[in-house]
Amino acid sequence: MLSQLHAAALTGIDALDVHVETNADSGLPSFTVVGLPDNAIRESRERIMTAIKNSGMELPPKKITVNLAPADVRKEGTAFDLPIAVGLLGALEQLPPELSSALILGELALDGSVRTITGALPAAMMAAEKKLKRVILPKDNAREAAVAAAASGSTIEVCGVSSLSEAVSIITTPSLASPVSVDISDLFEHPPAYPVDFLDIKGQRAAREALEIAAAGGHNILLIGPPGSGKTLLAKALPGIMPPLGFEEALETTKIYSVASMLPTGQALMTQRPFRNPHHTTSNVALIGGGANARPGEVSLAHNGVLFLDELPEFNRSTLEVLRQPLEDREVTVSRINLTTRYPASFMFVAAMNPSPAGALHDEHGNLTASPREIRRYLSRISGPLLDRIDIHIDVPRVENRELFSDEQGEDSATIRDRVIRARRVQHERFSSSNHSGIHTNAQMSPQLIRRFCRLDRKSETRLMEAMDRLNLSARAHDRILKVSRTIADLQGADDIAMNHIIQAIQYRSLDREFWSF
Repeated sequence: MLSQLHAAALTGIDALDVHVETNADSGLPSFTVVGLPDNAIRESRERIMTAIKNSGMELPPKKITVNLAPADVRKEGTAFDLPIAVGLLGALEQLPPELSSALILGELALDGSVRTITGALPAAMMAAEKKLKRVILPKDNAREAAVAAAASGSTIEVCGVSSLSEAVSIITTPSLASPVSVDISDLFEHPPAYPVDFLDIKGQRAAREALEIAAAGGHNILLIGPPGSGKTLLAKALPGIMPPLGFEEALETTKIYSVASMLPTGQALMTQRPFRNPHHTTSNVALIGGGANARPGEVSLAHNGVLFLDELPEFNRSTLEVLRQPLEDREVTVSRINLTTRYPASFMFVAAMNPSPAGALHDEHGNLTASPREIRRYLSRISGPLLDRIDIHIDVPRVENRELFSDEQGEDSATIRDRVIRARRVQHERFSSSNHSGIHTNAQMSPQLIRRFCRLDRKSETRLMEAMDRLNLSARAHDRILKVSRTIADLQGADDIAMNHIIQAIQYRSLDREFWSF
């Protein structure tokens, strides 16, 4: 008897429809899985047969063949346990053999219980696109999968199960099913609570303003200051002034975390912007993604959020250089012998560093803490091409004691966020009205859009040219200055870029000034 049903294989953050064909014939007892299965699927034989027996079902000796089609795509992971087990029971005539309208996923324990899987959201989205009638998967993944049904407006039923027996009961008696549903509006009803509010930050007026500009235009930013000046605190406060995640952004972010097996158990959707803070010992693969199973790295986990690298010069130089492509293209391509996977990587890059290898640039007497040669060598650990891709460099000086003990408070994150949202709205209207709907922030502008929306008068052009000659800036740095100028003008409600906007943007190239002063 031949049984057929649907499962899913992950390709990047999307799911591929996999037909699980199970055939049971008389002959020498055997259990063979074909269709490019990995070791986890090959080992599923023992898990499946033991789970079926411990669930009180009969397993007569048969020649069993399981085909995972398409056969030329490699299948990975333990999520094929439950569909193979259900397909086997269908082939043995203990279940209806025709199950082609259902997508089934789940890992089996030896006692027949079903464990959580990765990639439930993209799998359910694929099932909705294929107009399948039902998704059966682990109970802990049910709310995540139900988001796909709500997003697509599909009538597909999402059924969470905790055991093989429960899955069998739903298949044999559909009226026993209790489909899971979620209300998207409820998920966004409560605004996310970020750990650091700008109200908690003492002093640092210039750095606060620079972060507001960065958030408004989606610009990358480098914080330069001595230890204890508040660089990390400022970086952690940044997600709180960024616009709230839209549904499409939340959906894409959730898919990444689902594929990476990092979505909290039972959580339906990520509604908070990610903040990733990898250690400086992070490897190239951990940062950019890849490995044996081509999983998303930190740059993709920071998609629609913030990637923060503290102590930037302490990172391996080769590790920093792999950031250049995702910073420019806003996606990362991971290539293997038989597989090329693309992951989204549109994030705000925030980095922090000391101005000197000794920490502070000057001691209490105003003398340099290290020789000019040592400082220059330390700063040169960051390559020019990477530095060019960072729009804003801002000095973060040590906070004065009078500011620490002052009762005066700055603006809170909500107030700043309102201004950022207004500036983002201006940018959205600008780019959508010019038929560039794929561009959302000033930082994403192409050279063509820069020429169109960042026009300068003669005096401003002259000032910018002088700065480029004096600081030895590249053409890429020139474009970054214009983009930042456009954002400053948007925050101030100005239609055109003025001289003061250009001057302020040039001042945000402080590392260029410091490097060439040594």
